[in-house]
Amino acid sequence: MNIRSEAEKDLPCIYNLIKIAFETAEVSDGNEQDFAQKLRQSEAYIPELALVAEDAGEIIGHIMLTRTFVSGESSDFPTLLLGPIAVLLQWRKCGVGASLIQRGFETALSLGYSSVFLVGNPAYYSRFGFKPAMEFGVSNANKIPNEFVLACELIPDALAQVEGEIFFETL
Repeated sequence: MNIRSEAEKDLPCIYNLIKIAFETAEVSDGNEQDFAQKLRQSEAYIPELALVAEDAGEIIGHIMLTRTFVSGESSDFPTLLLGPIAVLLQWRKCGVGASLIQRGFETALSLGYSSVFLVGNPAYYSRFGFKPAMEFGVSNANKIPNEFVLACELIPDALAQVEGEIFFETL
């Protein structure tokens, strides 16, 4: 398996991969592929943090981490939003998603980011160090149930002095 940055030529395949992957997801609104496209066209997009996993030249997984912030009383704290992440059904439980997340974290650290937020299943994402964002004093401005808003410190205590609301792009 090879992990690399997405390329312009990959975009139609990525769109279909996300669409197909979320058709079998536990939770989906059916628009994840359009959300990824809109994120890609926004100021939140970071090309180095849009990655694909491929096997024998076929794209089998995709992850995107984009800019967001925690808005506090005195300042905004820059952070990342992980999502969407998609893996073809036949490649799930083979480490593709974990490899994409690990590479995403490594790249995020190299770009100077210290934390990542997401909306997802706590039972799955806890293995990567995600905890409820409320444990870090961060609520969500999008009114998503708090148990699904998760945060991970890429650097220990990165969120120790951060309080406020996390804003998720809702294009």
